[in-house]
Amino acid sequence: TWHLKKIPQIVRERTFSLDSPKFEAKTKLELNSVCGIECQRKLPVPSLSDLKNLLSYETVFENGTRTLTEVNVLGAVLDPAANTTTRRPSRKKRQIYGTDSRFSIYDKRFMTNFPFNTAVKISTGCSGILVSPKHVLTAAHCLHNGKDYVKGSKRLRVGLMKTKSRGNGRKRKGTSDGMPSFQWTRVKSTHIPKGWFKGVSGDVALHYDYAVLELKRPHKRKYMELGISPTIKMMPGSMIHFSGFDNDRSGQLVYRFCSISDESNDLFYQYCDAEPGSTGSGIYLRLKEPNKKKWKRKIIAVYSGHQWVDINGQQQDYNVAVRITPLKYAQICFWIHGNDENCAQG
Repeated sequence: TWHLKKIPQIVRERTFSLDSPKFEAKTKLELNSVCGIECQRKLPVPSLSDLKNLLSYETVFENGTRTLTEVNVLGAVLDPAANTTTRRPSRKKRQIYGTDSRFSIYDKRFMTNFPFNTAVKISTGCSGILVSPKHVLTAAHCLHNGKDYVKGSKRLRVGLMKTKSRGNGRKRKGTSDGMPSFQWTRVKSTHIPKGWFKGVSGDVALHYDYAVLELKRPHKRKYMELGISPTIKMMPGSMIHFSGFDNDRSGQLVYRFCSISDESNDLFYQYCDAEPGSTGSGIYLRLKEPNKKKWKRKIIAVYSGHQWVDINGQQQDYNVAVRITPLKYAQICFWIHGNDENCAQG
């Protein structure tokens, strides 16, 4: 079953206007993190004042204006045993681990239906997932490099999948029947937690590699629900799933599933086969509820990408995802609804 958790409250305190960003950063689909699994174990638990700082957020609007919103955090449980991790046997380390276990989704019946049609393409080269009639969850580094917003985020767009039609019975030159094309929608505003910005969070920025985009026009599709990330032991079916637009399979939606190899309080380490382009995908669990035949799915993490880290003087790599903790659930839910009334249960 899904384990419900009491959710802390994120309360807006004050909002300030900031100078417009320069929008000069280069988009980087692969991050170089310096804090790996060993380092994560030693990180101190943030204090309440740290959390208020890290969970304050910037909003950039379509016209280039920018604000900073300071928040208060109510009802947060600070766990002193936070960054314990579960050790699993290590495996050969590449972005594709052994046999490539990704599935390209070609069939229109799957591509244009739930859950696959909740996957979206971000115009900066990443993926994302629909989380409301007008909100998309993705990775922060798809929009901001920690110091400035990336060039392509000034006129940010989101591509919703549609299948190419033949039109008058003729196949258009250069198109594949059933391959997805995109209906592009402008982004009205973007929220990024302050914890992502360099100088605020030091080496723990990876914990805050998530962002929410508000679309200019609502879509009419079914979207994914948010959930709280369970520990590996409590993972339904012990499998995670996600779909995105991997760069090496242009124009295809790519689906994969795998088990989690290791975890810290804020991150999942896994060996799901993935290439750049799938970064920002929503990672979800699926569960058959008692006495019901249909699967229930919830997003419990955001795929951050392939990470190189220095562990005991050696370069190692893994694929990492940012877990939706109760605090992050409260923040993302607040961004979607504009209040905390709809965010009491995760």
